[in-house]
Amino acid sequence: MKKSRKPHFRVAIFGSARIKRNDPTYKLIYELAGHIAAEGMDVVTGGGPGVMDAANKGHQEGRGKNHNHLHSFGLNIRLPKWEQVANRHLDIKKEFYRFSKRLDKFMELSNVVVVAPGGIGTLLELFYTWQLIQVERIRNLPVILLGDLWQELIEWIEKWPLKRRYLDRSDLQALFLAKNCEEAMTVIRKAHAAYACGKKDFCLKAKKVRIKAK
Repeated sequence: MKKSRKPHFRVAIFGSARIKRNDPTYKLIYELAGHIAAEGMDVVTGGGPGVMDAANKGHQEGRGKNHNHLHSFGLNIRLPKWEQVANRHLDIKKEFYRFSKRLDKFMELSNVVVVAPGGIGTLLELFYTWQLIQVERIRNLPVILLGDLWQELIEWIEKWPLKRRYLDRSDLQALFLAKNCEEAMTVIRKAHAAYACGKKDFCLKAKKVRIKAK
């Protein structure tokens, strides 16, 4: 697979490998990735099936003829008991044996993180990203929680750990709830515009732009 030589603005998309192609979430991520490609940004996924397949496929098919410089990344994981087969829509693929190194590569490559519905692996990716932002081990990047799955999680965080001061309210400002593709792209475009202006630390939390699900 070819290597990416020029730095690009990249959007990481996390989500379940178990989602089927007829699932509304698959269609949502496919659409979102198409918009990401059409606006000149790379996409980074775990390289497998489900949400990852939707993102990589949507990105490749959404480029058009003028975006041959774009890349669809897949950071695949090799597991001892079963094999995660890489999807067919990757320009750049890298395999990992350890989740920690894989997650660190996601952080190295990504400028925005989108978290779609998923299970334990998706939750790990979400909380790993969020903690690194909290302790300033990575730049402040927007974390977009896409879909209806996340509203009650935020409410739980506010009701329990936040109320007991196990974290600060400012920690929540890195998270953006988005119901649909349009709301997610609003956040992505704002981050992309700041990035294009040369701002290295371009998180939107200073502006307190948070989209609340209804």
